[in-house]
Amino acid sequence: MKIADNNQQEEYKAFLKNIREEKEETSNFAKLLFTIVLAVLCAVIVCVTLVENNFFMQEKSDEGFISQKQRKTFEVPFSPRRQNILLLGVDSNGTGADIWEGTRSDTIIIVNIDPKTHSINAISIPRDSKVYLPDNKGIQKINSAHAIGGVNLVKKTLKETFGIKIDKYIIVHDEAVEKIVDALGGIPIYVEKPMKYHDYAGKLHINLEKGNTVLNGKQAVGYLRYRKDGLGDIGRTQRQQWFMRSLFEKLHSPQSIAKIPEVLNICNTYVKTDMSFYELSQYAAFARSVDENKIEIATLPGAPNQRGYISYWILDPKKTQEVINRMIYRDKPTLDGTKFKAGIMYSPKKEEEAQAMKDKLTELGFEVNMLKITHLSHSRFVANKNAVTVDFYNWLQKKMPELNNMQFIYDPTEMFSVGSDFTLVLAEGG
Repeated sequence: MKIADNNQQEEYKAFLKNIREEKEETSNFAKLLFTIVLAVLCAVIVCVTLVENNFFMQEKSDEGFISQKQRKTFEVPFSPRRQNILLLGVDSNGTGADIWEGTRSDTIIIVNIDPKTHSINAISIPRDSKVYLPDNKGIQKINSAHAIGGVNLVKKTLKETFGIKIDKYIIVHDEAVEKIVDALGGIPIYVEKPMKYHDYAGKLHINLEKGNTVLNGKQAVGYLRYRKDGLGDIGRTQRQQWFMRSLFEKLHSPQSIAKIPEVLNICNTYVKTDMSFYELSQYAAFARSVDENKIEIATLPGAPNQRGYISYWILDPKKTQEVINRMIYRDKPTLDGTKFKAGIMYSPKKEEEAQAMKDKLTELGFEVNMLKITHLSHSRFVANKNAVTVDFYNWLQKKMPELNNMQFIYDPTEMFSVGSDFTLVLAEGG
């Protein structure tokens, strides 16, 4: 979808309304595409980062103990090649049941690390994606692979469906998110609007006021799952990504070190992996040393589809392959010299800042389209076309330093294109 100017804002709002209606028709069990995705990724980062802190403080050399500050380099476990780490977030299987057996994977993320370029790409695979499971398991939602055949069937499905070989995996139980947030003493966040919602059957209660606040575990879960606003699922996806960013910043605070024993105890219960302690520490060292401007996030594109009582996410074959080629195989697009078109989406209070950015982009030779949106969660840089790479983004940041704190998102669906190749989203909360 493209939006050429402000006169088409009503068409855009109608599109968002249609998205919300389609999502409401799905089963109550089917959570949003990103409902727990980034929350679980945050939990993994917390676990691994604090394990790394603990490891470095204990490591010893011939000259004595090596402090964390002294050791800044990353030693790749076993191989300097690019590697794919599978992150799974699994649901509960009932009170008293084994937390790993027969559980569905509500979250599926493939993290591709490249030691040579010192960068990280992350692909989220929607849990309702319709796929054929190997070993004659038939057509299923991809999240059922773990329930049917454990992590081995998930890995085999990813290999045969998308051609992606998994090197290592980390599985996190969904209860870990709430417990880790509480262990860290809460996560500071800007709540962009009042959020009130009660689902007594699902035991979900959300009551948050607009403004800066520190979320406890239960509030964090509510913040991540909230969808009853003007942007529906789209807004929730943005909030989850911003939550991850806030949690990552919290990890750099000195107070986090004091929480190591409690967090490690949570991880021992709610995290499962095939990595050794040494490997975890090395991957954590790599993750923490990567420049935020070299982290790229994308979701496999598709559309919702309802078949009777079963809802599926039908992947777009062409765009899905495009995302995989870019994020996993690191294909570089061929540039034809065409000047990119720029777009700006902004909250009403950001109008002056948006106009200033438009002026700068115009000076740089870009054609700029603008659109005012009442509710935007957080600021970001969205690449709508494959040719808009992180390298281009880094170049633009040098010309416009005000972009430095923006998260880079790759979205080939062009949902935020504003008739543009890349879009700057300027939200009230920053």
